[in-house]
Amino acid sequence: MRIGYYVLDPTGNMTILADTPVDPGDQPRIAARLMELEPGTEQVGFLTGEDTAHPSLRMAGGEFCGNASMSAAVIAAYLAGKTEDQISLQVSGAARPVQVRVASMEDGSWRGTVEMPSPASVDCAELAGAGPCPLVRFEGITHVILEKEMETDEAEKLAPIWCRDLGADALGLMFLDRAETSLRPLVYVPAAGTLCWENSCASGTTAVGAYLAEKKGRPILLSLRQKGGVLTIEADGDGALHLTGNVRIIRHAFAEID
Repeated sequence: MRIGYYVLDPTGNMTILADTPVDPGDQPRIAARLMELEPGTEQVGFLTGEDTAHPSLRMAGGEFCGNASMSAAVIAAYLAGKTEDQISLQVSGAARPVQVRVASMEDGSWRGTVEMPSPASVDCAELAGAGPCPLVRFEGITHVILEKEMETDEAEKLAPIWCRDLGADALGLMFLDRAETSLRPLVYVPAAGTLCWENSCASGTTAVGAYLAEKKGRPILLSLRQKGGVLTIEADGDGALHLTGNVRIIRHAFAEID
């Protein structure tokens, strides 16, 4: 099978978006092969639909991803020959269409702002090995916010256990350093078979913003430094969540996959 795909860099969270139709049951296998062919990539999504102005995006594990949503909107604007646009996306793990604004920059990259889905809940859970932790549940992915560092091996061991115990479709461990306004994200997606220390995490950044806005009882505007760059989350007084970052299209390529 000949698969066409884009490689993109949304704030360091290297992403593959395939633009060849693939049956959802085959997507985890195809995604794993594409990631083998493109070392350094962290996730794979699949673009569907005939209308490039209103694309649909399904992540390989069926989770929601803000960085991939931003990337899909950039591709739609790029293919339409536009330098700025607002795109409405159907995205896995989001009950309603996701609105994304994108604009090209002088350096060839794109600036994007995603209207992120609101969390289903913001609460606290007692987790084995960590005690009570803030927990932010979205449709498709749940994030645990941790303000104490943990050894890499320990975090990687606990992520699948916590994901199972919480009954989550996918789980993010967001190591937050408020003093340094930095975030170190680990994301586990069992359906895709991936456990990855991501260079940036859009939904995890959003989870931190939603948690802090609820805890402080006021709007939040927060920029978090991550390995791949800076993501900014704004939680307004009405509960709306807007995430802003950068996207760069690296290339379009093809792969022959059995």
